[in-house]
This record gives sequence, structure tokens and C-alpha cells, in this order.
Amino acid sequence: MGVLTNKIKRENLKTGDHIYSYRLAYTYSHHGIYVDAGNVIHFTREEGQETGTGTVLDRFIDFSLLPRQRPLDNPCPICSDQSNSDQSKRDGVISSCLDCFLSGGGLYLYEYGVTRTFFLAKARGGTCTLASSESPEQVIHRAFYFLRKGFGDYDVIKNNCEDFALCCKTGLKVIPTVSMGQSGQAASFQAAAGIVISSSLAFLARSSPLGFLATNVTGLAGGYGTYCVNRLANDIGVRRDVMKVVLEEET
Repeated sequence: MGVLTNKIKRENLKTGDHIYSYRLAYTYSHHGIYVDAGNVIHFTREEGQETGTGTVLDRFIDFSLLPRQRPLDNPCPICSDQSNSDQSKRDGVISSCLDCFLSGGGLYLYEYGVTRTFFLAKARGGTCTLASSESPEQVIHRAFYFLRKGFGDYDVIKNNCEDFALCCKTGLKVIPTVSMGQSGQAASFQAAAGIVISSSLAFLARSSPLGFLATNVTGLAGGYGTYCVNRLANDIGVRRDVMKVVLEEET
């Protein structure tokens, strides 16, 4: 664990860990909760379904959201033997073996309770949070609850796999009226897109490319600063627009 990488070995995993694996040349990461004995509970969606936002971002990373599924005529021998497994269920909150979750990708551990300095040193979102994790027992309880009850409709911006894992770990969820969920990588994508758009508009406004380059170096530095500030502001550990999730069976 460190600033450069969150990679972890399988033998070092603990019950209730929030893990993730990158998809399609690191364009996106898929998140889940490690249960035990090589099992993972995670939130996904069926191929071909709409995310509900219709944004360019949806279309750009849409194809990398799903873990690669094994053909139904060649199901995973481990997942098919699980008592709570339904091979016809390919979306929503599901349980699968670690190999199916990783889908050939590397294994990474999401970090909780990091300092602001450490958080900002991580150039990429969706790897850590300032928020503290609750006990492994509480994390697993929520994960299995959502496995039974569901976690709502999958939305790449407002309600994705990272949102699910964060909720299991912290018990917190962004209030429904807010347009952005608690996902760190979604916040990073939007912040980065804003910088690209503003830089492109500045270039078009300049009559000379050299003039643009000379005057925009500090602008790029400022843009990166804005990107970091936006990531921090959207972290669930500092946001005020969150609520504690109360499970129905607890009331």
C-alpha cells in the first residue's frame, strides 16, 4: 500500500475488504466487497441496459463497466456451485468468486481513513477516501443485505459499483436529490473533463497557438489544482450531503 500502488496479494485479503480491479487498459475500475474463501459481493448491470444519464461519459466508458462474463454454456465451476448463485442473474448485486470478479485483471485494495495529503497525492480517484470504515461484521452484514434486497438501478455517475462498496464500508450514501454519487472515479472523470473542455475553449479563443501555449502553462497548473480540489470536495469523507443508511430489518 502506498501512493504509487494499492496492489495487494490474495493471501493478504481480509473479510470486509473493499477491493477493485481495472478494466480495459485501466480506463475504469470495478469494485466489490471481499467476503471470505475467495468470494466477492459486487454491484454490476446487464450488458445493453442504459445507465440512465445519457452522457458522453456513459458512452465512453460504458463498455468497460461490466466484468467479463463467462459464457453461459461454460459457467464458472465455483460460482455455479454456490448455494446463493443464480447463473441467470447477471446484473444488480451479485456474488461471485474472486477470479470471476477480477476477470483477468490485477487485485487492488481501496484505502480508508487516509489523510488529506495522501488523498491529494493520489492523482487518480477511486482508490482511497478520508472516510473511516466500520467493522468487518457491519460491512459484511450490509453487503449480504444488499445482495438480498438490491442497491437500486445502476448509474455510472450516481449509483455505481464504487458507490455500493463505499456504502457497505461506511454506511453512508449521498442523498437521492444530489446529481453526483460518492464515487471517487466518477468525480475524477468529471473534474478532468471540465479541465479538458476549458483548455480547448481557451485554445480556440486564441489567434496564435504559441500565444496559447505561453500563457496557458500556469493555466494547466491551476487546472490540475482545481481537479484535486474537486476530487477532495466530492470525497464521502468530507461531504455534508450524505445520509446514514438504515437497513429495513434494523428498524
